[in-house]
Amino acid sequence: MALGNRYKSAPGAGTLAALILVLVFGSPWYADWAADNTNPNTAGGWWLRLLSWPRWSFDSDNSLRDIIVGDLKAILLVVLTALFLYLLPGSQLARARGTISQFFAGWASYIFAGGFAALLTTLFLANPSLLGAFQAAGNGASYGLFVGWIVGLATLGGYRGTR
Repeated sequence: MALGNRYKSAPGAGTLAALILVLVFGSPWYADWAADNTNPNTAGGWWLRLLSWPRWSFDSDNSLRDIIVGDLKAILLVVLTALFLYLLPGSQLARARGTISQFFAGWASYIFAGGFAALLTTLFLANPSLLGAFQAAGNGASYGLFVGWIVGLATLGGYRGTR
């Protein structure tokens, strides 16, 4: 028996999609595969490498600070996606589920979450700078722009979370 969309909340589905994206494509195994098997000078290769942006790891070759910052960025991306999905009013104001406003609210949530996760984790680097924070936020927002449509699709058709 399949559960229909009436049991799926838009914020829950979007958060689950973000979690899967981070767990699968941010994993060390995928990041290594993308670095070894894709060409960064092609659109497909660039996009496959971009998918691994919120890398998490438990590599003992890196400093503890680098490991924590990378992991914190991945965790914050998922947490902030959930937060922005609840806060963005686009799908709240839509009269019917499955409208384009839900798609854009999910997509925008991932863009904002990527930018803010990168910005916040820059504060924990060894030598944080304002320029580094701005560049990191731009990279995070760029990741959200090109990958966030997946989260947007996941939110389509769900209810807002309060019935």
